[in-house]
Amino acid sequence: MVSAKPTTGRVTVLPQDNYLRTLMTILRNSETDCTKFADVVERVSTLVMAAALNLLPTEALNVKTPTGATFPGAVASTEVCGVSILRAGASMENALRRTHTGPLCYGKILIQRDESTSLPTHLYSKFPQNVTRKAVFILEPMLATGGSACMAVDIIKAAGVPENQIFFINLVASRKGLDTLSSRFPELRIVTAAVDENLTASNHISPGLGDFGDRFYGTVD
Repeated sequence: MVSAKPTTGRVTVLPQDNYLRTLMTILRNSETDCTKFADVVERVSTLVMAAALNLLPTEALNVKTPTGATFPGAVASTEVCGVSILRAGASMENALRRTHTGPLCYGKILIQRDESTSLPTHLYSKFPQNVTRKAVFILEPMLATGGSACMAVDIIKAAGVPENQIFFINLVASRKGLDTLSSRFPELRIVTAAVDENLTASNHISPGLGDFGDRFYGTVD
């Protein structure tokens, strides 16, 4: 079952409109090939990035239009650091690069999940200088149990980033994962395209869309 209800006031779920439903249908369809899957991931990622960027403050900027009139506009003033949880999170980097019009940099976190226990292990992380002064967007397409996501937030907080500067950007989340992440980090902002109510016995999201990394990178057996 797919839900559109946010877990808390700090969770943003995209409106389940006709356009998004057509995109999510392609992603969830087991017959969608790698090329089409990657293309639609880019489209949905752009939607969630726009929703996340809309949560950031802007500065007023008046510009003169070609007609000579003045337009009371705005400029993106927040520095953003996109932090990919490898390998799947890297698939969302280009959408952030295309969407954010302000200063942007990237970091990486490598977390390996034990398939038998579902417990995460931190293997590698690297962040740019002055990351503590930036809004940090954690990029992770799938949120299942929340174990890896919680570890990623802990790693970023340990680097000195305040919790209220961290955003978790996601394509499909389980209800359990959302509850775990939002209850442990009450100041974290979460933006997702879809919420699925169930997990399988092996802790995969259901109905979900399968192994994201394999489908995006074409490494399906």
